[in-house]
Amino acid sequence: MGSSIEDSRPVPVTRTSVAWAGVWAAALVSIAFIVFMLQNTTLTQVSFLGLHGTLPLAVAMLIAMVSGILLTLVLGTARITQLRRLARPRRRHNR
Repeated sequence: MGSSIEDSRPVPVTRTSVAWAGVWAAALVSIAFIVFMLQNTTLTQVSFLGLHGTLPLAVAMLIAMVSGILLTLVLGTARITQLRRLARPRRRHNR
């Protein structure tokens, strides 16, 4: 006759549902990336540290993006390592 408490509970979030959402997000980003690459094929002159060359604009931007990501990861890893080293003596002292 009436609804039970079990009927009103939301469906739990599972690892599979999170993975499914991640796959969809990755697919949408990949499609957008492919469109970007196809629309930016104009050759561009690139000079860096004495090296000169010609690349498609999308490839040059991809290299710049990956370089920025790697630099951020290196600096972030260094900072996390520094904080862990600072926190280690405090954890030992609090035991």
